[in-house]
Amino acid sequence: MAVAQIAPLTPLRYDIARLAGGLSRVVAPPYDVISPTERDALAAGDPHNIVRLILPEGTGDEKYAKAAAILSEWQREGVLVRDSQPAFYRYDQTFTPPGGDGPRLTRRGFLALVRLSPFSERVVLPHERTLSGPKEDRLKLFRATRTNLSPGFMLYSDPNGELDAPLEVGRVIADFSTADGIEHVLAKVQEPDAVRAIADGISRSTLLIADGHHRYETALRYSQEVASGQGRSGAVAAHAEHLYFMAFLANGDDPNLVVFPTHRHVHSLRAFSFDDLLSRASEYFRIEELARAMDARSLLDAVQRAGHVGPTVAAAVPDGRAALLTLRADVNVAGHPTLGAKSAALRSTDVAILHSGLLEHVLGITPEAQAAKTNLWYPQDARAALDDLRAGKGQVLFLMNATPVAQVRHVAESGDVMPQKSTFFYPKILTGLAVHTLDPTRSVAFSG
Repeated sequence: MAVAQIAPLTPLRYDIARLAGGLSRVVAPPYDVISPTERDALAAGDPHNIVRLILPEGTGDEKYAKAAAILSEWQREGVLVRDSQPAFYRYDQTFTPPGGDGPRLTRRGFLALVRLSPFSERVVLPHERTLSGPKEDRLKLFRATRTNLSPGFMLYSDPNGELDAPLEVGRVIADFSTADGIEHVLAKVQEPDAVRAIADGISRSTLLIADGHHRYETALRYSQEVASGQGRSGAVAAHAEHLYFMAFLANGDDPNLVVFPTHRHVHSLRAFSFDDLLSRASEYFRIEELARAMDARSLLDAVQRAGHVGPTVAAAVPDGRAALLTLRADVNVAGHPTLGAKSAALRSTDVAILHSGLLEHVLGITPEAQAAKTNLWYPQDARAALDDLRAGKGQVLFLMNATPVAQVRHVAESGDVMPQKSTFFYPKILTGLAVHTLDPTRSVAFSG
């Protein structure tokens, strides 16, 4: 049976001593959540911001060559320098939950290299479908720069917290805050016994992709290209860099690991009636109409309470009406015309009940339209989405509970995938803390 293999990084990193404003001025969110306006602001904030590499300027394929040229220039200038010793990088993020509700939380994990493995080997498990467009874009950037610039985010299983102690071993090398109020602490863990204990602990677990499916699949495809001889010069090292993917690993069994919901805002349907929705849904759902003009917090609290009974969503419309829709206990889900085709693990999730049972079966929004966002927006801030709805944006807003990590893992281990945007792991992992080169002649180091 194949097992997860990880190794410490010997990455390119910013020379912090040369940064006038510290790391906060040169790091960026993942490329796929940066708007054009945000991209321009990050680039204007510092000439060496990593956004110039992950979202390079230029038209067509010339932008990828531009990124490669900038990367080479920064290495020549000593802006990015190679670490002298391999290490895992413990990374803590302290934040306020989205929407500003609740106490500040700290999520802990570490940056590492994960040996690439096809999904068929069941070592690295996906939980969402991916689209081809983003993968082609990232592949061109991989080819041009020969680097893995942005880490993925994976979850391992460690219910007894056995990796907590070795991860405590380390020296803090950066402590900073970003404009969104999130505090970041980065520490090098390179003591040999700690490094071995961490690697051994991960080898007893499968790895569930929490975020970065496109990046992982791109890295896998790139490694296969190099193996076939494309883009290769010189002999290939036994544990060559291109065989590994840079990822942030966190304990999926940590009770402090919080997953937030992504809601569904329906728009542009040719015809929509709230009364018709409730009437048709009542075949499978218990309907509880709620008081008019409830605020987002009250609606979410109602969804959470009803969620203890069964899969539940709240549906709200612009005129202030809202209702809870809870799957009836007497419904044969396996015999449902659309849900019945799903695995038992997937059929138990709120998000599958919503997508197949309501969006597709009742409202007629096809899986293709869901993926293309033809009739759906995917808001994460319930308060802002409800304000938009009541201001006349869209037709109906479905508010959801978060999908628990254990349920996501159960679906993935069953060999199934969830609808897109099924999970929202906040905050995002910053890009720019480390850069993993993909030189097939360089070996990954395994000891501290």
